[in-house]
Amino acid sequence: MRAVLMTATGAPDVLQQHDVATPNAGDHELLVRLKAAGVNPLDTKLRARGTYFPQRMPAILGCDGAGVVEAVGPAVSRYQPGDAVYFCNGGVGGHPGNYAEYAVVDERYAAAKPRTVSFVEAAAAPLVLITAWEALFDRGRLQASQSVLVHAGAGGVGHVAIQLARLHGARVATTVTGADKIEMARNLGAELVIDYRTADFVTAVQEWNPGGAHLALDTVGGETFINTIDALRHCGDLVTLLQPGGDVDWKSARLKNLRIGFELMLTPMIEGLIEAQRHHADILTRCAEYFDAGKLRIHVARTFPLAQAAEAHRLLEAGGIMGKLVLNIDAGEEV
Repeated sequence: MRAVLMTATGAPDVLQQHDVATPNAGDHELLVRLKAAGVNPLDTKLRARGTYFPQRMPAILGCDGAGVVEAVGPAVSRYQPGDAVYFCNGGVGGHPGNYAEYAVVDERYAAAKPRTVSFVEAAAAPLVLITAWEALFDRGRLQASQSVLVHAGAGGVGHVAIQLARLHGARVATTVTGADKIEMARNLGAELVIDYRTADFVTAVQEWNPGGAHLALDTVGGETFINTIDALRHCGDLVTLLQPGGDVDWKSARLKNLRIGFELMLTPMIEGLIEAQRHHADILTRCAEYFDAGKLRIHVARTFPLAQAAEAHRLLEAGGIMGKLVLNIDAGEEV
């Protein structure tokens, strides 16, 4: 099969297409003929800095995949050949990822692809859906009628977080920059859209929801994380996808009795936490229902053929992408 291998850490050019052996499905596994694979900022970081399993090289990156079940292991009970699935599995160095024509995934970690979206859209969705869901509801305990501040609302995680929060009855404020992203965030259901280049988001949030937001989802880190403390109400939640720097003064957060939460949806995959990975599949199953009901959508900014994975990394690292990038492994075929 064709696969894009990461042969060393470094610039995007370390990603090269090769012919490798097609994997076989184990007892509880599916062999999936991949139609598309999502490209995430995580992939670029692992490429540049190294995977979580540096001793296992070369690596196939790409956590997000969507495709058709080609074969099943003898103990598989939930799927059969011909079923369309999507999932977040592999790609962090331990288990081969989805920059390839085929992937193997445990049946417990896959979900049926939403019927109403393309394989390209489905491949763009898993990592950001799981991240946003866990951050909002598992870590942040968001409830109907509460207020949430979502940073980078036109980004991969941000644009689905806005929708999921609204679907659960929450009020949403978000930070973006530029007219196109402002329009996108409003169309997704954000009640307050703040251009952080021209307005102070702390002041804007406090005026929008006196006392501050109940929850904030930080996808940016650095000074944004620090300043977000002042945008929250007492006993609020601040969930971040990043590791706070050593320069954080925790006095204000402590005075407000904030709950600080961390969201790294990779942990179950890295640590081999089976039930947590099954929870990820449950989230994707729930989100498939939203997709098919027309209540949730994923924005794909651009697609690339498999052989141009390096070019996708270059574009992603340049910044400013609205939504997601995807490798269309079936480029030239209907997806």
